[in-house]
Amino acid sequence: MDTLSYKTKSASKETVERKWYIVDAEGEVVGRLCTQIATILKGKHKPSYTPHVDTGDYVIVINADKVRFTGKKWDQKEYITFSGYPSGQKRIKASKMHEKKDYVVIENAVRGMLPKNILGRAMFKKLFVYSGSEHPHEAQKPEPIKF
Repeated sequence: MDTLSYKTKSASKETVERKWYIVDAEGEVVGRLCTQIATILKGKHKPSYTPHVDTGDYVIVINADKVRFTGKKWDQKEYITFSGYPSGQKRIKASKMHEKKDYVVIENAVRGMLPKNILGRAMFKKLFVYSGSEHPHEAQKPEPIKF
C-alpha cells in the first residue's frame, strides 16, 4: 500500500524565526503605511503564517514625525480617550497629537489593525516607533524595507 501523506506544517512558538525590519516613514501616508506594518507584525507575509500563533517579525519605524495624512485629516481626525469617570472623555485633534507625541499617530493606527486579544497585544510589543532617524536597535541588524 503506497499512500502519500501530505500534511500542512503548522507553525509553533518554538519554530518561528523572526527577522528585524526597519521602515522609513518620511512622506508616507499613515493608513497605507500602517496596513503594511500590521501585516508584517501578524506574519501574514510568510508562508508559515498560522492564525493562532504569533509568527510576525519585529518592525522599527523611523522618522515618525514626517508622516502625512491625506485630505483634511490633520484638522478633522480626532483621537478619543476615556478615563472611565463621568465627563472623563477627551478629544485631541490629529495635528495637536502630532505636535505633542508624533509616534502615537502610527502606534494607534497599527494597534487598531491588530487583533483585540492577547495575541494582538504580543504582536504590538514587536513594534518600535521613533521620531527621528536614530534608533537603538543596530545590534539586531534590521533589514530596510520599502513599501
